[in-house]
Amino acid sequence: MRYAFTKMHGLGNDFVVLDAFSQPLQLTAAQFRFIGNRHFGIGCDQILLVEPPSLPDTDFNYRIFNADGDEVEQCGNGARCFARYIHDKGLSDKSEITVGTNAGIIKLHLEADGQVRVNMGPPVLAPAEIPFIAETEAPDYTVDIEGETVRLGAVSMGNPHAVMVVESTETAAVEQIGRALQQHAQFPQRVNAGFMQIISRDEIRLRVYERGVGETLACGTGACAAVVSGQLRGLLNKRVRVCLPGGALMIEWSERGAPVLMVGPATTVFEGSIDL
Repeated sequence: MRYAFTKMHGLGNDFVVLDAFSQPLQLTAAQFRFIGNRHFGIGCDQILLVEPPSLPDTDFNYRIFNADGDEVEQCGNGARCFARYIHDKGLSDKSEITVGTNAGIIKLHLEADGQVRVNMGPPVLAPAEIPFIAETEAPDYTVDIEGETVRLGAVSMGNPHAVMVVESTETAAVEQIGRALQQHAQFPQRVNAGFMQIISRDEIRLRVYERGVGETLACGTGACAAVVSGQLRGLLNKRVRVCLPGGALMIEWSERGAPVLMVGPATTVFEGSIDL
């Protein structure tokens, strides 16, 4: 069968969006891998499915599959593209939509200037819920990686993140440490590894090595996790500009228990169809 798709990106973090709202869509892990393959398929970091609501008081359901075929809980850049897709396809005329995910409910608001504001919900800090194996919750932890001791913050934004402070994102061992953390016993569901360089209390640079993908040009949940971790360590203010290789996001977190707010762009690249 041929399936229509939309290719989108949020700051270079790219997606294939499929409509499973208008008609049922069931794909295998092998089909997701084919779509995500940059040589034989369409090519993307993640595949996003737009589905009918499955939770009470929601407008849509949002599912995310990595290029390796694994389903993941959350994707912040994808959420912005999801909101743009819903608006552009005329699936809703609401300026704010409520969306169910495998990590809970999020709210997406399309701004007048075309930017998308996402209420990502409160961060999860309890180690068992991230999940991260540690005796007690702390602002940061020490983890042994390939014979070296690394300090990192552990935060879930619906998906697990390890956030490390580095002197420079340009020289950080992103792939080496990112790969090592994927196999680390303290992260039983693997982890997205963030490398944060602090420019000031209001601005950081960030690179993220994502599980199932590798390094991406941007990571929305990674930006949120970095700002939360930086605040918990007393390094950042409540509103922070996060500069990623693909562009900048504004992240705001007011206090513990409060939701993390993210504002950034979402861009449609092209539309097409593919034989699966």
